[in-house]
Amino acid sequence: MTGEKDKLDVVAMMRGIGLAARAAAAELARSDGELRNRALCEAARLIRERRAAIEAANRADMAAGETRGLSAALLDRLMLDDVRIDAMATGLEAIAAMPDPLGRVLAEWDRPNGLVIQRVSVPLGVIGIIYESRPNVTADAAGLCLKSGNAVILRGGSESFRSSLAIHECLVEALRRTGIDPAAVQMVPTTDRAAVGYLLSSMTDFVDVVVPRGGKSLIQRVQSEARVPVIGHLEGICHLYVHESADAEMAERLAVNAKMRRTGICGAAETLLIDRTAAGRLLPRLVGALNDAGCAVRGDAESRALCPTVLPATEADWSTEYLDAIIACRVVDDIAQAIEHIGHYGSGHTESIVADDEAAAARFLAEVDSAIVMHNASTQFADGGEFGMGAEIGIATGRIHARGPVGAEQLTSFKYVVRGSGQVRP
Repeated sequence: MTGEKDKLDVVAMMRGIGLAARAAAAELARSDGELRNRALCEAARLIRERRAAIEAANRADMAAGETRGLSAALLDRLMLDDVRIDAMATGLEAIAAMPDPLGRVLAEWDRPNGLVIQRVSVPLGVIGIIYESRPNVTADAAGLCLKSGNAVILRGGSESFRSSLAIHECLVEALRRTGIDPAAVQMVPTTDRAAVGYLLSSMTDFVDVVVPRGGKSLIQRVQSEARVPVIGHLEGICHLYVHESADAEMAERLAVNAKMRRTGICGAAETLLIDRTAAGRLLPRLVGALNDAGCAVRGDAESRALCPTVLPATEADWSTEYLDAIIACRVVDDIAQAIEHIGHYGSGHTESIVADDEAAAARFLAEVDSAIVMHNASTQFADGGEFGMGAEIGIATGRIHARGPVGAEQLTSFKYVVRGSGQVRP
């Protein structure tokens, strides 16, 4: 009986959250952009003001994570320090400073019968965001949803539960102080996995879209169970391709940064490809720099022949998202084989070419079909903040609705506004 009662409690709780979110979404859709901006700036101020409480909650999460044996990559995602807390607040202020994504006339035209038709941006409605480890997603996601006039239901991971609650309290207080319904930003107040299942399968009346942010197993679950559209990506198998024309110093700098700046993010490079004609000149230098930075390199036979420290790669390595200080390395015939490799093994996230040859770079950017393609830049720039979006909820690799960094603008839809002067259809 206890299990059945718990199930009923979760259902009642989630339905209550859904009803409140739907009402708040209707209010937000009518709200003034400056009011939402004031709420964002107030939330940023409160996050800075309550820094000590957020850090205390995060220390408790970190201690629990270490006891649970979380990996170094997961602990890095979980950790909040002064820099990351400041970044959350600054991110909210950057979102507030951006143009209002609502009410924009995206297109306008006249018909021969005198009708005037506009396509105008509107919110999506209620967004469910399910995430793991990173408590800063609480602020980023809530900020972007608020900016774009969407209510949001946040469900953070159990490992970051205390940290996320502390951040959420700042957001809710900011809404209260600015006169916005606090139900516009709700956080599921339990770590019970049944709440996630109910959100995905039984809240179609309340939730318009779900955005997962986390590991492969979480995203697979969301994609398989969700009965509403899902925006996101499954994996970040990102490639750095070194063309034969690449400058050696630039290639080294980009390889180390793309892999090692932060190994646990989805924009970290997981595979290094290099032209055969440049391998003898560049690969020992690149591998040496990666090794010196603490990165293990797993490569094909040609890579191992050139660099004795390279470990043998298996077929699985070409499609593995390590999220760790490991990179796969392969020598390719030319740019055509590099593009073919990326198309076969990549996840459609982010790919970069290092090349002085502008024609080769243009071909790579045109022919590689990923959400983000780069020339002479680290894959770690695959981030909404770095794109000038203030922040992002995630990187979308699908082709419907949103692709690439999902910022406030990507969290809108549109409607058609038609103005006439009494026309009737013959």
